[in-house]
Amino acid sequence: MIAGLNEMLKQDFNIHVDNQDLLDEAFTQASYVNEHKGEGLKFYERLEFLGDAVLQLIVSEYIFVRYPKLPQGRLTRLRAAMVNEQSFSTFARECHFDKYIRLGRGEEKAGARKRDSLLCDIFESFVGALYLDQGKKTVEAFVQQVIFPKLDEGMFAEFFDHKTELQELAQADGPVDIDYELVDEYGPDNDRSFKVNVSIGGKLFGVGIGHSKKGAEQRAAQQALTHYDTAGDNLV
Repeated sequence: MIAGLNEMLKQDFNIHVDNQDLLDEAFTQASYVNEHKGEGLKFYERLEFLGDAVLQLIVSEYIFVRYPKLPQGRLTRLRAAMVNEQSFSTFARECHFDKYIRLGRGEEKAGARKRDSLLCDIFESFVGALYLDQGKKTVEAFVQQVIFPKLDEGMFAEFFDHKTELQELAQADGPVDIDYELVDEYGPDNDRSFKVNVSIGGKLFGVGIGHSKKGAEQRAAQQALTHYDTAGDNLV
């Protein structure tokens, strides 16, 4: 049993994995199993395989529904940005999964606990274990907490830029001023929220709230784009 892991999951994500052996497997590298032969331990690779497929599906479903006007090519690029080693290793660190990985002594000394490739694998294997233990809905709830807010915070802005789209649309017939104004900021330092208005030609067209100014601006631009599509040049 990996001490404290289920307690952390309960406290931070309101998750409890019933099958402790499955959870331990998800956080165990082959090097640890090799140093504990005869104990019947398993390592994470099969769960990683499953978790990767589950994440691909859940992320695909989410962005397909959330962005109904995005063409297939842009959906594919956005998913690729969200479902990759760099993103998953970042999520794993933010979830403090690095603290609970079981490594062999050699891998520990080599700094494997900080390795992006391993952290990505562990993130996927945890999702695989959670899927087997709790089902798709619980995985979706976890991903809603860990991955999807990053869209609002602008983590994937280079693949999906509402501000650029709004500028291109608003200025299609000539130059026009587009202004983003921070109108409110609230919450504790470790969980700040920002409210931004976007005005076009001096008229309010969108309001956005996010956990960063950049994310709030993206949300405001997204609302303005929807407004343009549905209501012409009327105000919000």
